[in-house]
Formats: sequence, C-alpha cells, structure tokens
Amino acid sequence: MKNDSLKGQHRINEQIRAKEVRIVGDNIESAVYPIAQALRIAEEHEADLVEISPNAVPPVCRIIDYSKFLYQLKKRAKEQKAKQVKVNVKEIRFGPQTDDHDYNFKLKHAIGFLQNGDKVKAYVFFKGRSILFKEQGEVLLLRFANDLEEYAKVEQMPLLEGKRMTIALSPKKPGTKKAVKPAAAPAGKGEPKEKTEE
Repeated sequence: MKNDSLKGQHRINEQIRAKEVRIVGDNIESAVYPIAQALRIAEEHEADLVEISPNAVPPVCRIIDYSKFLYQLKKRAKEQKAKQVKVNVKEIRFGPQTDDHDYNFKLKHAIGFLQNGDKVKAYVFFKGRSILFKEQGEVLLLRFANDLEEYAKVEQMPLLEGKRMTIALSPKKPGTKKAVKPAAAPAGKGEPKEKTEE
C-alpha cells in the first residue's frame, strides 16, 4: 500500500488516550468533548476520529474518513516535493592545455546539462609543474563561462583550491536566454549556407 508509510503517524478512534479532545472538521462545531462523546459523533458521521495535533491541550482531532485523510496528506506531500526541484551538480574537468576539439566536446555537454536544469562545476586540474600554467587555466574557465553566457550565469568566479581551479555556473531561468547567433565567420551575401550532416 502506498499510504503505509503514513499509517501509524496518527492515533485514531479508540487509540486516542486523552480524556477529552477538541474536535474540528467540516459541518462540525469546533468544541471540546469528552472522548466517548467525540467517538460517538464520529460514528454518527460514519467517519473516524483522527488525532491531528496530539501535543495541544486538549489534543485536536478531526472527524474525517481516515483513508481520505491519508490521501490528502499524500497529495500535499507530493505537491510540496514537486515545488522542491532537485538540482544536480555536474562536474567538467579540463587540463590547463585543453585542445579546441576537447573543449568544444565538453562545452556541448555543459549546454546539455544546463538545459536540463543542472548546475555545472568546471575545473582545471593542475598536475605537478603544470600549476605554472594557472593563469592559462583561469583564461580557459573564463572563456568557458563566456561561451555559456546564453545558458548560464556565473555563481563563482575561478577560484584556485590546491591543485584545482574551479568555476561554478547555474542555469538561467526560462525566458532569460538571449537570442545569440553562433560565433562563426559571416557568409558572403548571396552565398547559400551549406548543410552539414552529423
């Protein structure tokens, strides 16, 4: 049963140990009743007496069909979960002297991640003496951020931590992207564009 995880979280009917309870519910006057009377009212409504606030004095109970109550709780939890969008962080690693082919390959992956709503953490890893090229690594990361300007905003500028220099990017919200033409050599007037197949 999908509602099993919610069962047992509330005392219902005879499980309620308080001598008197405050009843709330649809078409029921909110008031304090002895537990026996509260159970009788629930029975008259062909529903359950559900303890929804056990720490109140007296405890607050609702007269409702318990399965309907569980369904409402589950529906509310699902709605809250939907609002809490899970954000993944994807890491992309560069060397300080990454060639253009490798760079463009990783750039394409980063665009895909950002379009899926993921954050991107790109870093340059310096091995041994390659730390001497840290300025080159910073330029690479700044170029990466600039090439992704249409899709991402910079959360953290390049930061050197040990042998890693990292930049953090987060996706732009829908509707904030600018229509940016690809940086390519302009074709001459009247020249037909060549179609390329991938």
